[in-house]
Amino acid sequence: MTIPHEESGEAPTLERLRELTRNIEAITESIREDRKSQKEDRKSQKERSEELDRRMKETDRQMKETDRRLKKAENLFTTQWGKLMESLVSGDLVRLLDGRGIGVRSLAQRTLTRRGGESYEVDIMAVNGEEIVVVEVKTTLRPEDVGRFRSKLVRFKEWWPEYRDRKVYGAMAYLQASEEVALHAERQGFFVIRATGDSASIVNAEDFEPRVFA
Repeated sequence: MTIPHEESGEAPTLERLRELTRNIEAITESIREDRKSQKEDRKSQKERSEELDRRMKETDRQMKETDRRLKKAENLFTTQWGKLMESLVSGDLVRLLDGRGIGVRSLAQRTLTRRGGESYEVDIMAVNGEEIVVVEVKTTLRPEDVGRFRSKLVRFKEWWPEYRDRKVYGAMAYLQASEEVALHAERQGFFVIRATGDSASIVNAEDFEPRVFA
């Protein structure tokens, strides 16, 4: 009776050891897989982070390049149209002003002066012995342009005292503007000149009387 009892007591102990060994191996494998997965996750996160950083840098580069091209195009447009407008206006200006009773002896374009650390630039000046017409040239004439130009003209003789004995008139020339803005400029006392094609014309009413600004 003793032998069967010893055999029956040994078998469960070996089985438990085998089961424990299997459990340890399974746990070890699980830990190994977890570490591998974590390593792969870290690698994947790093790759995603590097890719995101690369895309952000590329997007920033493209935006800067777009800004540069837009600025270049804007500067080119402003410069070329500005020169064209001044050429159109100055080419017809003598005839136009003469038709309004203002004889012109000389024209000057892009005249700049500096006083007291400030600068003052005039697009076109049409001058005779008694009068001077100061012309502001805009591709698109807006209401705020009218107000700014009026403020400049009332100080004109501070900047050009050599013209203190002349009457100072103002003219606003443009390529495009709404009818309301053009009328607003006329009501402020400006000659209003519209450039069309290769010529320009004064659009003020026939009985228009220009304001003497200074």
